[in-house]
Order: sequence, then structure tokens, then C-alpha cells
Amino acid sequence: MSAPPSGGGGALINEVLTDDELRAVLTRLGPEAERDAFGLVCRRWLRIQSSERRRLRARAGPDMLRRLAARFPGALELDLSQSPSRSFYPGVIDDDLDVIAGSFRNLRVLALQNCKVCAGSCVSGISDVGVAKLGDGMPSLQSLDVSRCIKLSDKGLKAVALGCQRLRQLHITGCRLITDNLLIALSKSCLQLENLGAAGCNGITDAGISALADGCHHIKFLDISKCNKVGDPGVCKIAEVSSSHLVSIKLLDCSKVGDKSIYSLAKCCSNLETLVIGGCRNISDASIQALALACSSSLRSLRMDWCLEITDTSLRSLLSNCKLLVAIDVGCCDQITDVAFQDGEGNGFQCELKILKISSCVRLTVAGVSSVIKSFKALEYLDVRSCPQVTRDSCEQAGVQFPSACKVNFYGSLLESDPSAERFF
Repeated sequence: MSAPPSGGGGALINEVLTDDELRAVLTRLGPEAERDAFGLVCRRWLRIQSSERRRLRARAGPDMLRRLAARFPGALELDLSQSPSRSFYPGVIDDDLDVIAGSFRNLRVLALQNCKVCAGSCVSGISDVGVAKLGDGMPSLQSLDVSRCIKLSDKGLKAVALGCQRLRQLHITGCRLITDNLLIALSKSCLQLENLGAAGCNGITDAGISALADGCHHIKFLDISKCNKVGDPGVCKIAEVSSSHLVSIKLLDCSKVGDKSIYSLAKCCSNLETLVIGGCRNISDASIQALALACSSSLRSLRMDWCLEITDTSLRSLLSNCKLLVAIDVGCCDQITDVAFQDGEGNGFQCELKILKISSCVRLTVAGVSSVIKSFKALEYLDVRSCPQVTRDSCEQAGVQFPSACKVNFYGSLLESDPSAERFF
């Protein structure tokens, strides 16, 4: 290193600051761009920045992964996920997982969602063989997402459960080959599991959910939407065992779920914040009223579209009791009428509702929408699609004034979702 210019009277910064002091400077930088700029100063600063980097997002390839592991030895999170609609070539393959297991042994978080077979390619994607390597080589792994990796079965993920016993989060959404056998393995090995996303794993039954509850007593987030073999026995067991730990449970289109499940959640899960029961058509007002009273200080979002037995009674009970409620979906509940929202101020609706989805509630009129606007000043999104008596023209003719911050959805297919609303469910 060259000496400082004569007459300057100062020392070069690299001669004054130790590596630990430079790391302290790096930790005080905020935006990622500032941290990247830190590494551009010189090779020494780049080495320090690399050693402190904890998150990596990259494309696959054994050679690239080896280089990343060598350059970023402190990495704790690795994201190799792909877009649901578009896969890059050649995608993630078993050879990549072999390198990850051998080179990133301290990894805590690994994201591999949508790492499936590339259309029109001879590349096979990831399989049980590759995933089993993760179980053999990554004992510190705490979070794994292999959602929509459609070739995976119990065999590979059981190896993960056995080898990664610190696992807290596992996402296997869309892995249709998964059965109860994986949940049994998790209950025996991964006792710290808190978050399981298994939507669309329709090989899972009540027996598997009950087995999971036997070993994993601290489930906070459970998504078993579209697991149509799961019903009241499994949900009641999870509610009883997880109890106050359970914060979110999603049961979309679980047609066997009925009032028993809701009563059990009301009785046991006093901290429940999110409940999705859309398409569960055997749920009645009585159980929803019990839930509204039991979870009055916790419930924040509730999706119960296509719950055809639900009436104004349920909705009024929720709006009157659940003071933290910010989002509710009662789309296609054709017994909902204007009465659900009338005299909200007089009856003391407790919540500050932000998201209200009442699409295809055919009995609603402009009068009901007007009551909604008067009662919920914080409303940000209102979905009134396919409500034949509520149109943009009819609202304008009635002089309904929507808040400027409120997006009102009058038109469009019910199959289309709006990100501003879906994030709550």
C-alpha cells in the first residue's frame, strides 16, 4: 500500500481501522445499495462485506453455487426459487442440492419453490434424491420451501425431517405426492415446527393432522387449504394441542370442515388472528357467533366466501365484537342483506374495517353499501362485483360518496384476485 501524500499529515483508513471496526461501519449502513458500495472501495472491504452477507438470491448451477459458498461463508439464507409461470433454463436440479448440502452447511433458510421440470426440457428438476441430500448435510436448517416442486414425495422430505430437526417452517404447497407419512415423520423429529404450508396436498387426512399434533405442539401457522380429506377430527386436534399458539389456520375448500372445528377453535385458540374457511359450506351462524365472542381481541381477518349458511347474524356479531378485525370476505354468501350493515354507528361496530369483499351477495342494495361507507371510515378496498343491485351507476344516482382512499371493484371476473386484498387472507 502506498504511503500517504507528503504534507497530508494523515494515515490511510486501511492502516487505521481493523477488520472488526470496518464490520461495525458496515452494520450501520442501511439500504442494500450502500452496503454494495462499501464493497467497491477495495478488495479488503469487498472481502469484509462478503463475509457479513447473510442473504443470497441466485440462479442455479453447481459451479456458481460453489463460488458463492466460498465468497459468502456467512450466508444463512439462500433463495433459488423460480417464478410460478416462468422457469429459467436449466433450472435447479439434484446436483445443485448436493452442492448446497456440502457447501452451505450453516444455512438456516432455503427457498426452492417452483423448482420444477422446465417445459420442453430434458432437465428433470429436483427430486427426492436431491432433497434427501439436504437432510444429510444441513442440520441447522430452520426453514425450507419446496412449494410446487411436483416430483417430491414423502421419501425425500422424510429424510429432511430426520436430518433437520431444528426445522421451524416447511412449505410443501402443491406437492401432491405428499401423504400422512410425512406428517408422522415431522411429529417424531421436528418438535419445534411452527409453520406448515401444505395447501393442495390432498393425500393428507385427519389421521396425518392428528399425528402432527401429537408431536408438534407449537403450531402457529397452518395452511391445509384444498386438503379435502381433512375434516373436523383433524382440525379439532390441532386446535386443542396448539391452543393459544395458533395464530393462523387456512382451510379453504376443506368441505368436511364444519361447526365442530369452529367451536373448537373458539374454545381453544384465544390468539387466533387469521381464519380462512371459504368453501366450507357446513358452517352455521351459531359457531361463527361463538368465534366472534371468543376471539374478540385477536381476530384480524376472516375469509368465509361460499359459506352458504352464513347470514346477517354472523356478520353483525363479527363486526360488533371483533375490535381488531380489518378484513372480511363473505363473497357468494347469498343470505347476506343490507341488515348486516345498518345502524352500525348506533349499534357500536367495534372494528376499523379496511377490506370488505361482498361480491355476489345478490340481496345487497345501494342502501347497504351506503351503510358500509358510513360505518367504516378506514375502508381501503370494497369488492361488490356481481352484486346485481349495486353498480357504479346506481351508486352515483344515489349520491354515494366513496372515500378517496377506497378502491371499489365493480367489475371483473370473480376468478381474478386483487393483491391489495389478498394479502390479508
